[in-house]
Amino acid sequence: MRSGTDIDGVLLVDKSQAMTSHDVVAITRRALNTKKVGHCGTLDPLATGLLIITIGRGTKIQDLLMSEDKEYIGTLKLGEETDSQDSDGQVTKSSPVPEFTREQIDAAFAKFHGDFYQTPPMVSAIKKDGVPLYKLARQGKVVEREPRFVHVYAHEILAIRPTEIDFRVVCSKGFYVRTYAHEIGAELGCGAHLKALRRTKSGRFSVEGAITIDDLKAGPQDAVAQRVLSLPAVSRLRGA
Repeated sequence: MRSGTDIDGVLLVDKSQAMTSHDVVAITRRALNTKKVGHCGTLDPLATGLLIITIGRGTKIQDLLMSEDKEYIGTLKLGEETDSQDSDGQVTKSSPVPEFTREQIDAAFAKFHGDFYQTPPMVSAIKKDGVPLYKLARQGKVVEREPRFVHVYAHEILAIRPTEIDFRVVCSKGFYVRTYAHEIGAELGCGAHLKALRRTKSGRFSVEGAITIDDLKAGPQDAVAQRVLSLPAVSRLRGA
């Protein structure tokens, strides 16, 4: 059995719903019996899909991996705004949903394509004067947030139902899909929030090759260790 301290590299994990990214880090530490574990790009508890876990010396390339573009599949719920901009929050406003044409929906999505500025939500880990925004939000406070320059490389509308839209989006780092859904709802005039989200890709890595949480918990250690991509393998996959 390999010692956890001998393992360096990257583990691709398919995160389950209702757990935090830090939960996945803790499970990985136990599975591999090692302490030096990090993650690239937080996924909210609502979200599922690809979470890149760095192990040992792999933590040194964490910032590099976090800087890469992401792909998501999501569902936005029309007619309801929430305080967190997703379905985990409290509904703050409800509005009737008109029968939109495909052209109206296409136009709303097209407005948020390419380069634009996005204001992060209050319920986020971004800090204001050293305090995470979500802690201020819990106190009922709303503070000014610095808009971030983001980029949407591609988007696709996958399905349209009376009050829901399924979509795919490829975006830059620092992009909030919750805010994307909220702003599209505002553009349509009825409001919206993010109902579901799955990260499918990050850079050259895909969720298709990821280990499930159940398999990560079940082990054994050797089986999990065999799923870890070595640093040379990561470099080759990235085309570096």
